[in-house]
Amino acid sequence: MTMQSTAFQLRKGNVSPFGASLDKQGCNFSIYCPDASKVYLCLFDSNEVEIAQIQLQQRLQSKWFGFVSGVQAGQLYGYRIESKAHRKVNDEMDVGRLLIDPYAKQINRPLHWQRDAYNGEQREILGQSVFDNAGFMPKSVVTPCSDLPETVYCKLHSERPSVSHRVIYEAHIKGLTKLHPEVPEEQRGTYLGACHPAVIKHLKDLGITSVQFLPLFAFMPEPYITEKGLTNYWGYNPINFFSPEPRYANKDALSECKLMIQEYHKAGIEVILDVVFNHTAESGEPGPILSFKGLCHQHAYLQVINDEVNTPTYMNYSGCGNTINAANTFMMNMIIDALRYWVSEIGVDGFRFDLAASLGREPFDFHANAAIFKILRQDPVLKGVTMIAEPWDIGPGGYQLGQFPDYWLEVNDKFRDSVRGFWRSDTGLKADFATRLMGSRDVFRKGIRPMQTSVNNITYHDGYTLQDIVMYEQKHNLANLEDNHDGHNHNLSCNFGVEGPTEAPEIQHQREQQKRNLFATLILSQGTPHILGGDELSRSQQGNNNAYCQDNELNWFDWSLDERQKEFLAFTQHVVSLRRDNPLLARMMFDDDQFSNEVNVASAEWYRVDGSHKRDQDWTNDNHHCFALHIIEALNESDNEPTKEAQQWLYCINSSPEDVEFNLPLLLSSEHWECVLNTHINNISDYQSIPVSPLFSMPARCFCLFRKNV
Repeated sequence: MTMQSTAFQLRKGNVSPFGASLDKQGCNFSIYCPDASKVYLCLFDSNEVEIAQIQLQQRLQSKWFGFVSGVQAGQLYGYRIESKAHRKVNDEMDVGRLLIDPYAKQINRPLHWQRDAYNGEQREILGQSVFDNAGFMPKSVVTPCSDLPETVYCKLHSERPSVSHRVIYEAHIKGLTKLHPEVPEEQRGTYLGACHPAVIKHLKDLGITSVQFLPLFAFMPEPYITEKGLTNYWGYNPINFFSPEPRYANKDALSECKLMIQEYHKAGIEVILDVVFNHTAESGEPGPILSFKGLCHQHAYLQVINDEVNTPTYMNYSGCGNTINAANTFMMNMIIDALRYWVSEIGVDGFRFDLAASLGREPFDFHANAAIFKILRQDPVLKGVTMIAEPWDIGPGGYQLGQFPDYWLEVNDKFRDSVRGFWRSDTGLKADFATRLMGSRDVFRKGIRPMQTSVNNITYHDGYTLQDIVMYEQKHNLANLEDNHDGHNHNLSCNFGVEGPTEAPEIQHQREQQKRNLFATLILSQGTPHILGGDELSRSQQGNNNAYCQDNELNWFDWSLDERQKEFLAFTQHVVSLRRDNPLLARMMFDDDQFSNEVNVASAEWYRVDGSHKRDQDWTNDNHHCFALHIIEALNESDNEPTKEAQQWLYCINSSPEDVEFNLPLLLSSEHWECVLNTHINNISDYQSIPVSPLFSMPARCFCLFRKNV
């Protein structure tokens, strides 16, 4: 049975591309549905009243398609299918369920879980009495797409920011501006709010080159947290890989998302998108049927046969109920198409791949030379785009740090753990800390991958904030309504004697100093620094290290700062400016690293507190918590001795709880050391008054940076 309005006429269409392709006469629709016996295109008016059901007549292998005249931009649509291979849900054939087009470029509204609406009302659809879920499902939107000729595409790329020494700032669209006093109330928490001049000024003042937004794919919060009265705030639960999330829009998510990115580009800031290609919101076997499950579940998800009941079981390498089969030809091509769309049509500059090890599974084991990685490297649109891997998932063999192709950057959890533990005065970490400081070359090999491969972080969205690292030693996740069982216990934090807030001045000072130690180490280490947005504002989540379901003040940035917080903000700006204004601090190039033939370091030497060079046994001596790194610039490749013009930098680091007297390396008689960073000092304006003598008193748990002055 087909319900067809006279306003729409089905004509011969094209098998490609997938999705809805608009022209002046109407729209071509093409969808991948290998197990269907019939496919129905369902059209809706602006009030979501179904006005037409059009059975697609053309099929080529697994693809169903047709051209419908009379369709215009903004038309709402979805698909219903009949299939001999339908799975049973609640002991009823799941015929006629409305499905989202996997290639839809927009959906008309956010998807909120409602069990009754999902189950639907019983009515006749496609000649059968079924439960209709159309009231629950958002509708796909026919969206005009730019026809980018090569010259236009090249111009688009030429207008992208040029980033030499990247500093990444991770932020959530809503949390960034929901409480911002300078952003108009109607724009707070939206794409438009995120690109407000006050927000961009803050990022520029901080020295940010790259904003990495938490997922912007359209998503649905999980049923189990929705039914507890919570939500998925982070958004790592996609329902579509092309559509920007409408929750963050005032009116039109696609145009407002594009505008936001354009405003960042005007300010010289690149936009990196956190993308989730490891699972979807359809979860495992009992989960909702929204799109892929109803169209191609055997192809979309990794499954194995359960011998006991002779039915397929979803593999769960994501921890979210299912795992996308990125080795499947359709799914692989769709991922590539989605990435190309976000780059060429929406304008993003790079991607951070959540649980990226799943992307390289073929289909069950990870392969560094997986087909999808080869395609990404060769694709004319994507081959120059920044790719950042979260190099693990929870499946077998899932930890793959250092194993991604050489053109990828990788989130380095070894850096996080080593730096946190070292500044907590844990023993046995000096050598490892020094390795992390110098680019983690034990993980990212010299001559093959640049130091910038290591994406260094102290904090990420999933875990403590920087403020909470120095305030809490135990997670406080009761607000998540899981009896504090969620979240990990590997926090490597120190509360300095009191759990949570305190008015004790000495503890407050120790905490602020420790924050400065951690942040300075992050920015002044070799690699690509990743700042968790809000850390510069001393944002706390009250000890919650898994605030994924908290859409409230726990996650929203508080922009009203007290004097202590203002001092820390000034400190963060100062440290980033040191890195920005002194390229040697951002990228040290040594003559033994054949990745590049450029050299800017004549020597890098490690010192003990007595001023002598460190020996091998010193690195394993747990009684020594203080050392220095002396960097001398090479002005040309023949520089073997320091020259008067060459920069010299001295990192002095003391992670012990005791003060020490440090013999600084000697300079020429006309030269002296100038202190440009001292984490013991609250106010950066006081650095100039610090006396620097050859025997320097190094406070406990302190990071000092000196530069040669003539």
